[in-house]
Amino acid sequence: MVLKVGKGANAPPFMVMDVIAAANARQAALPPGAPHVIRMEVGQPGTGAPAGAVAAAQEALRSGHALGYTEAFGIRSLRQRIAAHAKDWYGLDLPSDRVAVTMGASGAFPLAFLAAFDVGDRIAMAAPFYPPYVNILTALGMQPVILEAGPDTRFQPSIAMLEKLDPRPDGLIVASPCNPAGTMLHADELAAIARWCDANGVRLISDEIYHGLAYDHPVASAAQFSDSAVVVNSFSKYFSMTGWRVGWLVLPEDLLRPVECLAQNFFISAPYISQVAAEAAFDCHAELQGNIDRYRRSRAHLLTALPEAGFTRLSPAEGAFYLFADISDRSNDSMAFCARMLREAGVAATPGLDFDHARGNRFVRFSYCGPEPDMREAAERLKGWR
Repeated sequence: MVLKVGKGANAPPFMVMDVIAAANARQAALPPGAPHVIRMEVGQPGTGAPAGAVAAAQEALRSGHALGYTEAFGIRSLRQRIAAHAKDWYGLDLPSDRVAVTMGASGAFPLAFLAAFDVGDRIAMAAPFYPPYVNILTALGMQPVILEAGPDTRFQPSIAMLEKLDPRPDGLIVASPCNPAGTMLHADELAAIARWCDANGVRLISDEIYHGLAYDHPVASAAQFSDSAVVVNSFSKYFSMTGWRVGWLVLPEDLLRPVECLAQNFFISAPYISQVAAEAAFDCHAELQGNIDRYRRSRAHLLTALPEAGFTRLSPAEGAFYLFADISDRSNDSMAFCARMLREAGVAATPGLDFDHARGNRFVRFSYCGPEPDMREAAERLKGWR
């Protein structure tokens, strides 16, 4: 007897995870004393959680503080701190009841998608995009609608692109700063898109996990411009807490109870100890700003050094910690190109196919959030590699 396998089992891989495995295998196979593999394939800060967050977690463990379940939406004091953060950063008066603590941003997306959309609904996004958007939507029976964006719009969606959609989509996902291009929707652009969504009955999902990592322009939150938008954020990037798996949603009133019921059944709650650490991280901005300074220096160096290494067409890199490189003058196969770069130069990067199924064969994403000396060494290796 052959048992049925659900359609969700056909979800494609998140390719960067395969690149991580290949880089790990390459590193393990190196002889003692050989130059190490430089990791530019993954958006994982090389700095670790801030000291105050670690200390708070340690103190909670020492004190015998209860480390069981919390409410599905998280510890109330953490939700209040997130609301205060919204006031500090955006001037937004956000009731803490509209904040839901989640199992990272990765846990937030299925909650938001299931609460906001139905099977068969059409959700638009610009390509290049964060791969799990498409993969999660597809696994849930929803239909991604891809808007091909390019350098003329800084790889971001525009009102002109949205106006061409017929019928109108049920939802729109935006990310600013975005992964993989590192570009931003400036405040006036985000406000215009939020107004368009409200006027056309389109639910806006705003991925804001790279807020705090902006170099040339201030960030804006979709919650400033729309009461119906869903905001996704995380402690993984700016707060440098990837492995703690804690994020948050800012929810409109009509989705509060639906998301809460889903969270109760899917996850129960985010880890208690991670929530304790996350709350303490809000007192660590001085240390976190030091991380940003390191990213800024690496970014500046790579924007000069990578063109000298033959990567002459780079995204504007307004935020996050990524450079999206057009390699069409060197290769039309980003998978093979990245495999050869790992093998011959010892530099791991992510093929663009992960982010754009139609055009990603000619793009590579470099992440520069690793140790600063490694970023400089990577540029030197690539200058000597063709």
